[in-house]
Amino acid sequence: MVWTRAAIFGASGGIGGAMALALAEKGVEVLAGSRSGNAPTHAIVTPFTFDLTDEPSIADAVSAWKDNPPDLVIVASGVLTLTDGTGPERSYAHVEQSAMEQVFRLNTIGPALIAKHVLKLFPRSEKTTFAALSARVGSISDNGIGGWHSYRASKAALNMLIRNYAIEMRRTHKQAVIVGLHPGTVDTALSEPFQKNLPDGQLTARDEAAANLIAVLENLMPEDSGDVFDWKGERVPE
Repeated sequence: MVWTRAAIFGASGGIGGAMALALAEKGVEVLAGSRSGNAPTHAIVTPFTFDLTDEPSIADAVSAWKDNPPDLVIVASGVLTLTDGTGPERSYAHVEQSAMEQVFRLNTIGPALIAKHVLKLFPRSEKTTFAALSARVGSISDNGIGGWHSYRASKAALNMLIRNYAIEMRRTHKQAVIVGLHPGTVDTALSEPFQKNLPDGQLTARDEAAANLIAVLENLMPEDSGDVFDWKGERVPE
């Protein structure tokens, strides 16, 4: 699949920024979104601002594209450890309402609202792609060790929304691809607190991760819509 215009929500992050640059190097015009307005520097990368927790800011950003919508939208935002240092819970006894609400707002509700506003811009008869960064730990059948309750649950909920949106879009947009992406463990601020005990070779550089994910997206077809794929192009169990 080849795109001409991409929008990346979360382009100031490690994976989002790397994907913005990698797409621009392929000649794809990139709209790079973040709360700060910071974006990778490139001739065909244009920054925009949005707040993942504020739907009007998402709607305002997307409304500017109605006459020239992107044919690739990537949600590369998300959270594992909150800004106050609250990390993933290792026991049900550590679950706190406010922390869980924040994780769901950022990992599930935010991407859902982005989809709400961008999917309706997709032309019905053209190939288009919507992808959101998910995680293998969001797989229910692949969960053998438990823990990380809010993060797991928020990603599982995101995966369900991806399936729901894919089913709905399939009725009117036969060429649309709506998927989740599991990037693996990437050398970013999100994974930094958990990198110490990783086996050799398991930590992926962000540029390599971006290339892997773009290669996966390029090879997906409409019949793949609704599933989650890892960086190797393999389906993540539901």
